[in-house]
Amino acid sequence: MLRGLTTTTFFADDLDAASAWYSEFFGLQPYFRVPGGYIEWRLGDYQHEFGIVATAHAPHDVHRGPAGAVTYWAVDDLQATLDRLTALGARPHHPPTVRGEGFVTASVVDPFGNVLGVMTNAHYFDVLGKRA
Repeated sequence: MLRGLTTTTFFADDLDAASAWYSEFFGLQPYFRVPGGYIEWRLGDYQHEFGIVATAHAPHDVHRGPAGAVTYWAVDDLQATLDRLTALGARPHHPPTVRGEGFVTASVVDPFGNVLGVMTNAHYFDVLGKRA
């Protein structure tokens, strides 16, 4: 079951330039960085995660038109969710990938060509716990 939005990721060849541009737009600096790979801000009322991934790590070719975004939905059981999605006809897009302690992403392509991201996300469950 999809629990709620966790992370939206965009892609950029130049993370430093992307960091500067989005920091100016958001009016704050990223709170998290993986040198050469990823930067992330927490935004809005629910502190949703907005990340930029180095294009070298993108799960698809981002140089053939607009790069787009992969939006990740929180799930309780990542593998069970992937199994259900593929049983319903989705194709694997990007395998489960550990992004840090408590953070694992994966994605599928639905039968209509859309990328659906799913994720176990410690931050999501921390926020959920504070609101319960």
